[in-house]
Amino acid sequence: MDTRNLKVECKSTQLISILRENLTGKMNLARIKFFGQLICALCKIQNVCFEKLATAFETDAKSSSSLRRIQRFMAEYALNTDLVAQLIFKMLPHKPPYRLAMDRTNWQFGETDINVLTLAVVYQGVAFPILITMLDKRGNSDTQERKEIIKRYIRLFGKETIDCLLADREFVGGNWICSLNSSKIQYYIRIKENFYVQDPRTGKEIKASVMFADLRCGQYRYKHRIYRVNGQLCYIAASKEKGKDGKPELQIIISYNQPEKSKKSYRERWAIEACFRGLKSSGFNIENTHLNDLERIEKLFTVVMLAFAWAYVVGVHINDNIKAIRICKHGNKAKSFLKCGLEHIATLLLNPLAKSEFDIFKFLSCT
Repeated sequence: MDTRNLKVECKSTQLISILRENLTGKMNLARIKFFGQLICALCKIQNVCFEKLATAFETDAKSSSSLRRIQRFMAEYALNTDLVAQLIFKMLPHKPPYRLAMDRTNWQFGETDINVLTLAVVYQGVAFPILITMLDKRGNSDTQERKEIIKRYIRLFGKETIDCLLADREFVGGNWICSLNSSKIQYYIRIKENFYVQDPRTGKEIKASVMFADLRCGQYRYKHRIYRVNGQLCYIAASKEKGKDGKPELQIIISYNQPEKSKKSYRERWAIEACFRGLKSSGFNIENTHLNDLERIEKLFTVVMLAFAWAYVVGVHINDNIKAIRICKHGNKAKSFLKCGLEHIATLLLNPLAKSEFDIFKFLSCT
């Protein structure tokens, strides 16, 4: 008997056992076992190519059999994405209320445009994707799509868990801002410099950039009065920062209230960009998928989101409790929490003799 294989199987069984605690009654045992195998394979391979994932399944069956199981899962199984969102929510390494970031990530496979509206929870420079909406079009989301993803979040987790919503310049439509104001959801959303802002007392309009034309690089200011932007009442603030090209640029931010927090809060929006990099080139390479059916892509994206959250919280635990990630001369970490966690999980799953100073599976136990 090959004792090495037994040790590896034991590690995989631990994850499946934990998933059974959370998913029994919501997913049958065969699906739970497959789900556990798929998450482990994603963390080992760090790639969404089905053929590669199939080789990483811990099973006596041939990889061709595992490949067919993956294909059937993506083609036929109705994955409860709310259930996965709730699992991720319980894994978050901090307590609510949460800062949410909304953005899109997109890529193209052949002639298919893959466009994903994402709502994520911000934490220490990255964001945990919680909910997604596949957009069957190119370009921006519309107001209804944004409202629906916020309503879905509130249905699952409650409005009281929202501290604020962070978003970039494409999320500035009048009806959209109206819906946030009506719901009394705090937000910090950047607007374009050429937007016209109206003083509601006088009716006078002025270009937003003119209001802050005298700002110097590094300076920040907010207006104490409310203005109308796209017909909606909000506070307005601005800072002048160095852009990607090194040239100063205005960041003009609107908010429901507390404009004095605009600069610090909006800065955290960049965490969702780090999240997208983790899902793509610096983590799971989701752009490598050859899927072009939106329902199947949504399933794959959702599973990757769960693997992402697991790896990230493992990385945070290692940094905070085992060994802090080295800080380079330029001030950044030598590796991200995601990379740290992924390397640790992959080492344990791939090396039958590898041991861990803590239980990597406990983070999926949601207790």
